[in-house]
Amino acid sequence: MAKVCDICGKGPVFGHNVSHANNKTRKVWYPNLHKVKTFKDGRTIRMKVCARCLRSGSVTKAA
Repeated sequence: MAKVCDICGKGPVFGHNVSHANNKTRKVWYPNLHKVKTFKDGRTIRMKVCARCLRSGSVTKAA
């Protein structure tokens, strides 16, 4: 399952956890995705949409 927003394409970001002793371990930040029923091309489909796209009104939610 791809952890990518179907609207804006936002996906995981990679980096490091850095301790006080400057030890570095791999870290992944995932986007805040929600499965939402939406209208697209006159029919209802289920999409994975990030919170920012939902909040900005980029998605028309199905009733």
